[in-house]
Amino acid sequence: MIRPIRISALLTVALSSSVWAQRLDAPTAGRFAALALACVQQEYPNKISHVLNSADDVKAPHELTPAFYGCYDWHSSVHGHWLLARLVREFPSAPFASDAVAALKANLTPAHIAGEVAYLNGTGRETFERPYGLAWLLQLAAELRESHTPDAAALSSALAPLEAAVVARLKAWLAKLAYPIREGEHAQTGFAFGLILDYARGTDSALAALVVAKVREFHLKDQGCPINYEPSGQDFLSPCLAEADVMRRVLPPDEFAAWLTRFLPRLPTTTSGAWLPIGVVTDKTDGKLAHLDGLNLSRAWMLQGIAAGLPPGDPRRRALLAAARTHAASGLAAVTGEHYAGGHWLGSFATYLTTRRGLRRL
Repeated sequence: MIRPIRISALLTVALSSSVWAQRLDAPTAGRFAALALACVQQEYPNKISHVLNSADDVKAPHELTPAFYGCYDWHSSVHGHWLLARLVREFPSAPFASDAVAALKANLTPAHIAGEVAYLNGTGRETFERPYGLAWLLQLAAELRESHTPDAAALSSALAPLEAAVVARLKAWLAKLAYPIREGEHAQTGFAFGLILDYARGTDSALAALVVAKVREFHLKDQGCPINYEPSGQDFLSPCLAEADVMRRVLPPDEFAAWLTRFLPRLPTTTSGAWLPIGVVTDKTDGKLAHLDGLNLSRAWMLQGIAAGLPPGDPRRRALLAAARTHAASGLAAVTGEHYAGGHWLGSFATYLTTRRGLRRL
């Protein structure tokens, strides 16, 4: 096992809104990579969501899920691996790339992935990491499949059995899901549907069709989303913005613009982002309260996505992008690694934002 890289508690990623608007640079990418490298093979502390069927199921995290046992919980481990794959693809010659590839190769072995499949398919685990962690697993699969770095094909092949098991699990669930899940944490369907759809387009047309059908069924008639009620005290996803961000993936610009008028009727046309105040974290050592730093990051990319989905001349784009800038500046300044409560996962959100992953198909 590769020894985890320890990073300073004073590691600071303080990017201004003007820097955020530019392409992510290699030194900042290295800071984000360091956060993932410090935790993908750090087993403890560990918060597991685990169904015990017998005493035989009392095992250490690395025995239960041998690939994704680090970074405090399964889904954070998955998107920590995605972060490494994404940044190696973006910066294959950067100093961190060799350590990132070594960590991916150590964890994503055929034997480890076979253990993950066995765990996922175990009795009583039908809801395991559904939908958030499963959606991120598909993003990891997409990243490896699309990458042309030397080790990506072998890593993609190793991950394929778990990828197939996740796709089967999601297809079975989507066929039965009668209502959307509108909360601001892991169970939310809006955000997960966006990740799943971005994976499925060009990869699995049947899964893509299922997601598009559900998005239209659940949300086409929605109106008057109460965004002024947000955020709740431990949100890391916005229910209103995530829904709009997935709708821009399924509607053409003119139809999306009309839908957005009904859905967020008070959306301004000013050049200020003050219409949507940033989330404030009062204790960064509290894992739930620290979620609001992630909310600022996810809001930033969702606001940017919504603006991108509108026709170019739509006057609401100015207010959306202004709010995206203020949220990005606050969220990125919080990606420090000073406290594990945020350090084990915020780098993934920062990477998703700054590499514009959610906009790649527009």
